[in-house]
Amino acid sequence: MEYIYNYKSPLGDIRLGSDGTSLIGLWFNKQKYFADYLNEKYEFKSLPIFDETIKWLDIYFSGKAPDFTPKIKMKTTDFRKSVWEILLTIPYGKTMTYGEIAKIIARQKGLSKMSAQAVGGAVGHNSISLIIPCHRVVGTNGSLTGYAGGIDKKIKLLRLEKADMSKLFIPKQL
Repeated sequence: MEYIYNYKSPLGDIRLGSDGTSLIGLWFNKQKYFADYLNEKYEFKSLPIFDETIKWLDIYFSGKAPDFTPKIKMKTTDFRKSVWEILLTIPYGKTMTYGEIAKIIARQKGLSKMSAQAVGGAVGHNSISLIIPCHRVVGTNGSLTGYAGGIDKKIKLLRLEKADMSKLFIPKQL
């Protein structure tokens, strides 16, 4: 059985998902790929993992870097998991490019190169947003491309973290 819980964030409602002991999902409501790794049968329930995740989110949205990570379980392919594990290494308030991640994956797999586009697909399907910080990934030229929750949220999250926005390209409409 899987379980869900809702959290009201300053950027909109968030759905949490769990297998009962680990966090398996954290999605902004209506984001692209919303609840894509959540079984069709689930139950709304308060759980210790949700309490821990809410504590993490409260600290995060207060503008501080949480000093712990709730127990997570990545329900995904091996390739996506390897990308998501790299995302977990990006420090609070910092960014990394899709190309940099592709180079790390290529080294890990003993390849001469890896497609940044393939990395982008894996980043975009991250099912544990914020905690696995896909919002910290930017294009090679600093473009703020590809965030399933929306570019406007990506900008707000990076600003919340006081990331250096001077080298990032922010679309004019935002």
